Amino acid sequence: MKTKSFFTSLLLTLIINLTLYSQEFNPNGLMADIEYLSSDQLEGRFAGTKGEKAAANYIANRFERLNLKKLSKEYLQNFSFTLPNNPHEEIQYDSYNKDQINAINVVGYLDNNKENTVIIGAHYDHIGYGGIYSLDSDRMEKNKIHNGADDNASGVALLLNLAERLIKEDSSNNNYLFIAFSAEELGLIGSKYFAENPLISLENANYMINLDMVGRLNKEKELSIFGAGTSPIFKQIINSLNNSFSLKIIDDGTGPSDHTSFYNKGIPVLFFNSGSHQDYHRSTDDFELINFDGIVEISNYVFDIINELNNYGKLNFSETVSEQPTIARFKVSLRVMPDYVYDKKGMKADQIIKGGPADKAGLLDDDVIIKLGEYSIDDIYSYMEALSKFEIGQEILVVVLRDGEQIKFKVQL
Repeated sequence: MKTKSFFTSLLLTLIINLTLYSQEFNPNGLMADIEYLSSDQLEGRFAGTKGEKAAANYIANRFERLNLKKLSKEYLQNFSFTLPNNPHEEIQYDSYNKDQINAINVVGYLDNNKENTVIIGAHYDHIGYGGIYSLDSDRMEKNKIHNGADDNASGVALLLNLAERLIKEDSSNNNYLFIAFSAEELGLIGSKYFAENPLISLENANYMINLDMVGRLNKEKELSIFGAGTSPIFKQIINSLNNSFSLKIIDDGTGPSDHTSFYNKGIPVLFFNSGSHQDYHRSTDDFELINFDGIVEISNYVFDIINELNNYGKLNFSETVSEQPTIARFKVSLRVMPDYVYDKKGMKADQIIKGGPADKAGLLDDDVIIKLGEYSIDDIYSYMEALSKFEIGQEILVVVLRDGEQIKFKVQL
């Protein structure tokens, strides 16, 4: 995407100002927020970069124009951390060494003088120029800006839209805390930091809403809601207010997004997500692909849920059984990059790494692996489980679907 012109930037500012002071819901504000946050100017908003800081300042300015309260001297909650060399080790916060990353959460408070507070969050960081975090096939050869329009400029824009709308509500029985998290892409680091260093008492946190990738609602209107089992009232409200979505309701309060940090503190959570797509973590996740009618529908739905939950006081918390699959350990690899958004039976190869066992045997990009040895492959998890059964040097039979036909290969591991 090309950098926006001066006139486009001027138009964005005008749209934002008009939206902020409109007494009616105006979707132009959503569009303006997503367009700026996903612009090349911010270079993919990687945690600790100038682009991240510019995005944080933008969000802080939006909070200020909405007259949200600061819970410290400024809207910015600064924190530093060091990524461990071993992924199984804990993140080191405030480590003060040459490898530390300095990141920023942005926090604004709508104080209605109530006892309980609803937390509404969305991460604003993305993966910068991609590198090892990208799913582009040429990710290690070319530096491309990954703008993350859906992931997660869309969630931040929806958060800001909800803030605008909730400010105008006179009958709320809750306060509202709005948080734009950083470093989610590196392991939910910003939300974990806030949960351990909260600017309000989490004992008064009523529930938490997480908005992550809400900008690509498909034509079937499939909307996933995680955390539905974390409070007894959630499913009743979710279903009674749904008039248009094909809902996928998941009880689990954990998962690969920031609501997990609050669930782990005993807070009911709801995580809204319009689904993955072929542009996920690729340089093609751009503003032009956002479904604005869809995000408006989601905004209305979430807003209605929040208003209805105002009638139920402090919600009870329910612990859920984790539905996250256990990933098996394995000694061997086919050197295949999976297609993480493939949702049919089998494990689709997004890229066959040159020189690896799969490449040497003749597998191609877009092949769908349906069998490894004696093990049938239903998805990426059964693929990894099957790999854990084999040893280095072993020869196995691999069956793939290619253009609708089954093809068999002997692969030396």
